[in-house]
Amino acid sequence: MHFQPSRRFWPVCVLLAVGLTNSPAAQAPPGAANLSQRSAEDGVQERRRAKLRAILERFHGQSRFPGVVAGAYFADRSSFTVAVGLADRDLRTPMSERSLLHAGSVGKTFFAALALQLVGDGRLALDDKVIQYLGSEPWWTRIPNNATITVRMLLNHTTGIPEYGLALMRALIKDPSRKRSPLEAVKSVLDAKPLFPAGTAFAYTDVNFQILQLVTERITGKSAYAEIERRLLRPLALRAIVPADSRSVPGLVAGYAGKDNFLGFDGVMKNGRLILDPSFEGGGGGFITNAGDLARWMAYFAEGRAFPAVLLPEVRKGVPAGDLDLGKNASSGLGVEIVQTPLGVAYGHGGFFPGYLSGVLWYPERGLALAIQVNSSAPDALGRPLRDVFHEAAAALSEN
Repeated sequence: MHFQPSRRFWPVCVLLAVGLTNSPAAQAPPGAANLSQRSAEDGVQERRRAKLRAILERFHGQSRFPGVVAGAYFADRSSFTVAVGLADRDLRTPMSERSLLHAGSVGKTFFAALALQLVGDGRLALDDKVIQYLGSEPWWTRIPNNATITVRMLLNHTTGIPEYGLALMRALIKDPSRKRSPLEAVKSVLDAKPLFPAGTAFAYTDVNFQILQLVTERITGKSAYAEIERRLLRPLALRAIVPADSRSVPGLVAGYAGKDNFLGFDGVMKNGRLILDPSFEGGGGGFITNAGDLARWMAYFAEGRAFPAVLLPEVRKGVPAGDLDLGKNASSGLGVEIVQTPLGVAYGHGGFFPGYLSGVLWYPERGLALAIQVNSSAPDALGRPLRDVFHEAAAALSEN
């Protein structure tokens, strides 16, 4: 459902006192109504901004992450970003509203949108067998359930393919700075036992979306990143969303993974560069974002403005997924997580990359999207569940 701007955001008309004449001197000057409207709208935004800042400051005070950035986007197309805390714990650099953070698995939504556009173009179908596109690859027959998985199953994580193999994880620990392709990550599951027959259950894995990336690249003959830039980021003016395909990303803030994380280091950047090269992730995430643009993106995706709207009912068909980052008893749609909240159903995604945690939700009944990103993935980084912060903020921002 598309939402029109709420009547409560409209300016209140000020009536002239009874008895005043209709003379030019008594009439409002040209443009006064527009000025009044802009003033009222500015006041609404400042109140919203203050509410969100207060919630983030309280969340920051309860937690151990250095800093947080949150973006809010409304159905009336207004938006703002709020930053609290530090972008660099050691240099004491303040977090900025323009700060970029790694979005982790939230980036799957971009690869999903690319695939859905190809479906709209008639070049791909949701129930196509993946073997139709990748079956000529010599390694394909060693993928679990290789003969039966479909594009739809990649999108909703029902392929039965497991997560990365142990050999890849060991390689990342031994030599984190080496550039690896998403194909290397896919090959880490070769000859693995399927978790279940394809299409019969849910099991989340980055490999599903790395395979999806390979499918889109086979169809277009171009890199998925280039197509996402051409089809999505540029037309939608999402200038603060960039590929995570290099250790060096201008504007990326320092992240902290916790001293006991599996990679063996806390600070994830050294001399302004990521220690772990993120290139292997690809379709499994693969984007660095600003929370403001990320909130706007999720509204576009969840309302069917990033792909043919006729596909929206398919996207919103969820399979039971259990507890996900942003909701309990959640469902997995096509590239999007569907969660029940105190404010009604919400659509979005959570994300993790060493040093960073992200989440974004679109609340259609409130006409509001929220994105929250923090620069720590340490086990004790969050003083309360991120989903609770989302729902508190969404309730506050949609009050009269």
